Amino acid sequence: MHIGPYELANSLFVAPMAGVTDRPFRRLCKRLGAGYAVSEMVTSRKDLWNSLKTSRRANHDGEAAPIAVQIAGTEPIMMAEAAVYNIERGAQIIDINMGCPAKKVCNKWAGSALMQDETLALHIVEAVVTACAPHGVPVTLKMRTGWCQQHKNALTIARAAESAGIAMLTVHGRTREQGYKGEAEYDTIAAVKAALRIPVVANGDITSAEKARAVLQATGADALMIGRAAQGRPWIFREIAHYLATGEVLPQPYVHEVRQWLVEHLHDHYDLYGEYTGVRTARKHIGWYVRALPGGEAFRAEMNSLESCEQQLLAVDTFFHRLALSHERLPTAAASLADDDADLPIREAA
Repeated sequence: MHIGPYELANSLFVAPMAGVTDRPFRRLCKRLGAGYAVSEMVTSRKDLWNSLKTSRRANHDGEAAPIAVQIAGTEPIMMAEAAVYNIERGAQIIDINMGCPAKKVCNKWAGSALMQDETLALHIVEAVVTACAPHGVPVTLKMRTGWCQQHKNALTIARAAESAGIAMLTVHGRTREQGYKGEAEYDTIAAVKAALRIPVVANGDITSAEKARAVLQATGADALMIGRAAQGRPWIFREIAHYLATGEVLPQPYVHEVRQWLVEHLHDHYDLYGEYTGVRTARKHIGWYVRALPGGEAFRAEMNSLESCEQQLLAVDTFFHRLALSHERLPTAAASLADDDADLPIREAA
C-alpha cells in the first residue's frame, strides 16, 4: 500500500491519540508490526508552537519513515501554515484531524466539530493540500461518520476531500456524539470505500486479530487503524499481521518479552521527556501494560508513589519477575480492551 510516494510495510496503522502516540510509542508499535503511525495532533496556533509540548510532538529524531504528523485547527490559513511548520521539521505526510471528539477540541470547532460545517472543512482541506503540494507532501484526512446520528455526512465530505486532493482517508465508525461509547458501525466506512478511488482506512473497535479480519471483510477497506487496543498491548499489530497472513492465532507473548518491550519503551520515554515529566507520563503506559495482569491494580497504585526513573524501572522489573514465576506467557485476560477511562487512576504532571 502507498500514501503518495511512500510504500508502507503493511496495512496496519497506529491511530493518532493525544497523550499516547508520542515518538517512543510510535517507534515501539512499528517494531512490533505496525506499518504506519500518525503523531499526536499538533495545534495550528502559532503562539503554542514554541511550547515544550509542541516541540516534543514535532521531534522525530530516530523515527522511521514515513513520518506522519496530524494537525488540528479551524482556520484554513493557520492550518496551511501548520502543515508547512511541520514539514520543515521532518513531516513527510500531513494528516488533518476531523475526528477528535474531545470537548476541549470540539468546543473550539476543531476536530470532529468541523463535520458540522462542510464548507469550512473543505476550505481547510484545500488550503492544506495547496500548502503541501510544493513540498511533494501528501495530505490525509481522519474523520468520523458524522456529528450525530441524524447528521451522518462522512460520504459527502469524503467525496469532496478526494476531489480536493486528499491522498488517503480514515473513517472512525462512530459519530462525534457517540465519543467512544457503543459499538462502531462499519456500513458507513463500506459506503465511503465503495465511492472513492483513494485508499480508505477503517478505524474503531478493532481489538483482536479475528475482529480485524471481520472489519476488513465488512468494509472492503484498504487498511486498518488501531488505537485504544494498542495501549499497553503494542504487539497487537504482529498478532493481526500473522493472523491475516496465515489464519493462525499467535499465542500470547512470553512474560520476559513484555518486560523487555516495556523497559525499552520506558528508556525511550525518559529520553524524550526527562526524568520529572517522564516518570509521571509513563504511569499511564505502565498501567495499561499491567491492568489485566494478576496484581496489576495494586501495582498501578504503587506507580503513583514512585518519583524517579530508577524506582519505576526497578518496580517494573520486580513485577514481571514475579509474574514469570507463575506464568511463562502473558495471561489471556491481558488481551482485553481497555475501558474508556482505564487510565484515570494514573496521575500525571499537569
